[in-house]
Amino acid sequence: MVDNVMAVAATNSTHERSDEVVLRLQNLSKQYGKRLAVDNLSLNIHRGDVFGFLGPNGAGKTTTIRMVFGLITPTAGNIEILGKNIAHHRAEVLPRVGALIETPALYLYMSGLDNLKAVAATLGGVPTKRYDAILELVGLKGREKDRVRTYSLGMKQRLGLAIALLQDPELLILDEPANGLDPAGIVEMRDLMHRLASEGKTVLISSHLLTEVQQICSRVAIINFGKLITETTIEDLTQGHGEYEVRVERTPEALHLIQQQSWGHSARLSEDGAIITPVPGRGRDLNAFLGQAGFVADTLAPATRDLEQIFLQLTNYHAGDVK
Repeated sequence: MVDNVMAVAATNSTHERSDEVVLRLQNLSKQYGKRLAVDNLSLNIHRGDVFGFLGPNGAGKTTTIRMVFGLITPTAGNIEILGKNIAHHRAEVLPRVGALIETPALYLYMSGLDNLKAVAATLGGVPTKRYDAILELVGLKGREKDRVRTYSLGMKQRLGLAIALLQDPELLILDEPANGLDPAGIVEMRDLMHRLASEGKTVLISSHLLTEVQQICSRVAIINFGKLITETTIEDLTQGHGEYEVRVERTPEALHLIQQQSWGHSARLSEDGAIITPVPGRGRDLNAFLGQAGFVADTLAPATRDLEQIFLQLTNYHAGDVK
């Protein structure tokens, strides 16, 4: 058995965050009749952020994204991309933004490469070597000459991402980027997002796969009924507020002992049978207390909370409503 205190390694990207605000939403609102779809929403998303934009169905995420692209006119508020108000500089700034929104619109009878070339032509063209670089980046190298109708859903999603990256955008907005990907593809997508952020790009992700958001994103905003509930780092949101997770033999006895202490009344079991408990000072003090009582810890580490559980608590929604 291991009787030492174990540290928790961070799973998120650790690149330094820039002070430059790439996407700024200021008191943004959108009203449809009597319904306020987006309610006084303000966000600052910085260069290098991998930013999760979360909320239940109908929370206002899609409306917000459509306003960012100028597809919907805000009722009130301002949107700035790369320091410029899109109401006045849309044609200037939108070419510096890439997007994968819902299911990408693709020409199924054409090859993946020809799809890229067709989109590039509407954008004024891109260097020929750019195609190979993007296809390699999204994992479609070797399949670029196959017709898109033969692609799996995950491959179509990769091609949609390739299209979004054609102009080497500074801001990338992705709606459900892991849609249709197998587990290996999801890991590759996660690594790609971190790589893009390390190169100074900013990525805004809207996804219902909260476990992936927790591993991909550096920061997250949760909205509900058009209002911002919280905006913070993943680390701050999921930290256990001073609680520790400990695993010992004779768990029920150890839990009962902890609950009898003045500092341990709220101790409880996690879903997988670990004890989650406050500590009488620091982690080492809990370790010493258990050892003196005859319970040698197999593992002991600061507790973290699951993003999905936090999301459901903050929005009062059930798992089936998360999207």
